[in-house]
Amino acid sequence: MRDDTIVNPRTGQTMVFRQTAADTGGTLLQIECFHEPGGGREPVHTHPDQESRCEILEGRLGFLIDGRRVVAGPGEVVTVPAKVAHSFWVEGETRAHYIQEFRPALDSERFFRTLFALAAEGKLNEQGMPSPLALPRLVGAMGQAIRPVSPPWPILRIIAWVLAPAAWLRRT
Repeated sequence: MRDDTIVNPRTGQTMVFRQTAADTGGTLLQIECFHEPGGGREPVHTHPDQESRCEILEGRLGFLIDGRRVVAGPGEVVTVPAKVAHSFWVEGETRAHYIQEFRPALDSERFFRTLFALAAEGKLNEQGMPSPLALPRLVGAMGQAIRPVSPPWPILRIIAWVLAPAAWLRRT
């Protein structure tokens, strides 16, 4: 597997980094994604300082955007403005193939690499949240790129800070 490809065994999602912050001077992160049906959904989240865009090439994706359900298929583009709560999943029984973009790139690549590594290590629950001792590692990788809606970000940061010494001792 190439260094620009990561796999999340929990959701069946594969990401291929096409354009990164290093390539674009931080203006864009572009990822080609392949997402198997039946994988779990990620938690509802926001990107506080970046827009996310998804162009569907094959299959269908369902989105929950600010409480509204949207289904998109090949040729359609879904854009989520900064600060808007959302999640997405494969809609139906066919693999989805899509291009995902984040503007500006911020720390998104580091976040995805950390999230997928935790999934491969079995440290995410069915809702996509990390085990308590893995929480400081994921919160540290979120940077300015992503925030879960629940628990609220300030509380999540405090919990991660409190758990960090135990996580470090356990090398989690």
